[in-house]
Amino acid sequence: MAVSRRGVALLALLPWFLVSDAHADPPASCRVVDVDFTPGGSPSTSKDPEIVPQIVAWLEKPNGEFVATLYITDETGRYGLGNRPGRFDFNSGPIWPYGRRVTVFPVWANRRVSNTPGVSKRSDLMFPQVNYQNGEDFNLSHPAGDSSPEVHFCRPLIPNEPSWDAATCPSTAYTDKGQFASGSPTELYPPRADVIPSLKSSGGQDSPSVEEYRNRNPFDAVSQASPRLGMETQISWPIPADLAMGDYVLFMEVSLERDVNDHYTAEMFPSPAGIPWSTYGVPYRGQPSVIYQVPITIGNTEAIATTDTYAGYGDPGPTGAFDGKTFPMPDGIIRPPDDTITTDRPGSGAARLLLTSKGGQLFRIRVDARTEPDLVAPGPPGAMAVIDTQAGGATLSFTAPGDDGVIGSVTGFDVRYRVGNAPIGDSEFDAANEARFTGRIVKAGDLQTLVIANLLPETPYSFAVRAFDDCHNNGKSTTVMFTTAPRKLGEVDACFIATAAYGSLLANDVEMLRRFRDRMLRHSVLGELAVEAYYTFGPAVAGLIGESDLLRSTARDALAPLVRWVREVH
Repeated sequence: MAVSRRGVALLALLPWFLVSDAHADPPASCRVVDVDFTPGGSPSTSKDPEIVPQIVAWLEKPNGEFVATLYITDETGRYGLGNRPGRFDFNSGPIWPYGRRVTVFPVWANRRVSNTPGVSKRSDLMFPQVNYQNGEDFNLSHPAGDSSPEVHFCRPLIPNEPSWDAATCPSTAYTDKGQFASGSPTELYPPRADVIPSLKSSGGQDSPSVEEYRNRNPFDAVSQASPRLGMETQISWPIPADLAMGDYVLFMEVSLERDVNDHYTAEMFPSPAGIPWSTYGVPYRGQPSVIYQVPITIGNTEAIATTDTYAGYGDPGPTGAFDGKTFPMPDGIIRPPDDTITTDRPGSGAARLLLTSKGGQLFRIRVDARTEPDLVAPGPPGAMAVIDTQAGGATLSFTAPGDDGVIGSVTGFDVRYRVGNAPIGDSEFDAANEARFTGRIVKAGDLQTLVIANLLPETPYSFAVRAFDDCHNNGKSTTVMFTTAPRKLGEVDACFIATAAYGSLLANDVEMLRRFRDRMLRHSVLGELAVEAYYTFGPAVAGLIGESDLLRSTARDALAPLVRWVREVH
């Protein structure tokens, strides 16, 4: 909260050293747009994982001129959901790594490209298409030599696997990060911006294109983690100083996988046909994206506007089977509301944003444009403590600062990290790797927790955190250093050593070996004994192989005679 909500006189009570410890000379005030909403979706069950919506918010002038993107969930804005290697109709599952989701935000993507002023042609605002490195985007498989370790997505899963509804990936995944397609085809969505390349020129598996992904993605700064289902959420956008006062329209587009009804069924949008791994995942397309819009006036006085209805829906994409060789470009037309969209089931269709009450108003979206006096930047987080470390993550805690020194609640936290025991200073903060803060922000003085995932086992790390306020003033950072725990034996892929050697469960030779195991070995006593022994000793060996390129190469050489023999008899 800012000074206007407590009274400027409270600043006189702050000790001078608390004020001086914050960011120097913050602006006296800024104009902000606050957007309140509550996302719905599909809660997790014993058979299925939680499915959260993808959300984007943007501002336009009443004549349709695109102004700016205010907010985008990071699965699309940071991790490249709309522009990943693979055909757009690949099945989906928990944190699925492949298939460009071209219908995730068709209205936003097209209007941004077509209606931004001062741009001579659409292609100037589009992005190079990302394909598999071997160019075979019609097939889910990819070579091991193109597959580098993955720190965000899970490997593709079959729905009856025990890990299907788990909250974390079952094992280390290796994925093809892709490359810019030859012939210069373009997409409406950016590539992922989180990859630290392991280039083939230096003995890794990634294409030189990966080095350009972050630079080609302009949305990383406004990307945020998907809010929790049913949690009242507020995003805050500092209005640029050069934005003219006047009338605008706030748009929000909400997409949700597997949101089917009688008009949008899995049969209309089936699994890919003619590929060996069509049993992985489930069809994801159902009801299309839905659009909400709220007219708002930005000026010197506070203006609040709401809506409790949806304005229409986006392009649902082509129905029926798809050959995988051409990729449809969705249109940006807002289709008017009709009876094909669910309106009476919370979390589905037009009710993907839940009805919420605030200040006596019932709404799905509430927009508040106001001037925010802000004389003091946030204070630094209190000393960080390591609550727990695991092989792949850690839980940290610190005393939360206020958005004005030690008063109120901050808008958010920036988190940075690097490998090693050297602390991250304020001058080095922006250059360090970014991690995402996904917790719920507490008020000043309370204990704030920070959960970190996707770390390497037995590795030293330095983490730093700083707070920012509504006007995006940054406070000073606080740092902590720790070493992650040793690896624990746990659930791993169904073909342990081969998967570690080839880098992916879906590598062609791995799939062939797995099917040979299931069809041949399990139908004899000796074969069953061999399988049981393999399951006893395989995980520990796979853990060593998977982390060493040399051992992976050696294991592939060792498996080569078996692969040749299975090909002959299978």
